[in-house]
Amino acid sequence: MFTSAVRRVATPSVAASTAKRLISVQSLLHGSPEAKKAGDLDIQQHSKIVGRGKYIHDFETHRVKPDKLDEYKEAAQRYYKGIQEDSSLGVKLTGNWETSVGDQDTFVHILEYENYGGYDKATQLVKTSEHIEAYKAMLPFLTSRTNQLNQEFAFLPTAPPHAEGGIFELRTYQLKPGTLLEWENTWRRGIEARRKSIAPVGAWFSQVGRLHQVHHMWQYPNLQTRKDIREKAWQNDGWAETVSKTAQLTWSMDAFILTPLSFSPLK
Repeated sequence: MFTSAVRRVATPSVAASTAKRLISVQSLLHGSPEAKKAGDLDIQQHSKIVGRGKYIHDFETHRVKPDKLDEYKEAAQRYYKGIQEDSSLGVKLTGNWETSVGDQDTFVHILEYENYGGYDKATQLVKTSEHIEAYKAMLPFLTSRTNQLNQEFAFLPTAPPHAEGGIFELRTYQLKPGTLLEWENTWRRGIEARRKSIAPVGAWFSQVGRLHQVHHMWQYPNLQTRKDIREKAWQNDGWAETVSKTAQLTWSMDAFILTPLSFSPLK
């Protein structure tokens, strides 16, 4: 019986089926043979190659009642400043913004934790501390809230706190499943083309929450400067190729203009 079973496993049809499954796994992880060849990527090293790995960034999105914006801002400042200043939590506040172009009455808060262990520790401590009351004080002003855990791309660590003024642009891309590594390969070159005109604030990819998403953040003095810089980017080698490849790898794209709140470390 066992000999017969071995013979069946070795038949051409089964071997061909196994090969197809292996090819499918490679395609799922790498997106295309081009990405596999360009990066010489190993399946087991996926996260290490794409992500920086040290930090987790929690993107918290709050949609606020239009007539409660001022009250919400006061409550949000109390909560986010409170957890930032509590050294026992180990939380770093990356930034806090209000959407000025895009989804109105929407606020985005980005918090940094030392990997998932830091996130687990901090969120549990908040639940049993005075900060939970400050968090609950925001809730009456909200219509909805969502969050998403993201990791930084290895080639672009998040900018440190600064106060340069102006506006921020948060660009979100919904990728086709299986194209993350190809995206990283494309944008590693594309970012270098953009750096000639402007330094990016950060780039992240989702790990928990809405999956297959990538976020980029940029800062400009104003919308006119944004337009001028984006037009100038087409003169840089590699940018046109990056834009073309981006369209092939995504299902949808969004661009929101954000205004930093008074207590935001990035402003």
